[in-house]
Amino acid sequence: MAEVTEYPQILRRILEEYAKIKPAVGEIDTELIIDEKTGHYELMRSGWLNGNRVHGSLIHVDIRGHKFWIQHDGTAYGIARELVDAGVPKDHIVLAFKPPEIRKYTDFAVA
Repeated sequence: MAEVTEYPQILRRILEEYAKIKPAVGEIDTELIIDEKTGHYELMRSGWLNGNRVHGSLIHVDIRGHKFWIQHDGTAYGIARELVDAGVPKDHIVLAFKPPEIRKYTDFAVA
């Protein structure tokens, strides 16, 4: 089981791995934005695909106290599963992108 003090490093390592993945199509850049002081971690994509602008968050996670609050997850595998694989207990992960009344039906923390 991972220690709470390791949480920033765990999340940084996971996001850095995702940041290495270049989109297969388009002229799209990936930008990792981390503010450890406020506990804000975000992986953004921006660029152009077939003449259309691409700009948005692929992953957005905040660390609040001893919990990960997953605000957005645009990955296929799931950032929550990545955290669990890294030793984070499920009750330290909040699927913030789900309505509060639905969270109680997940295997993760409600708040």
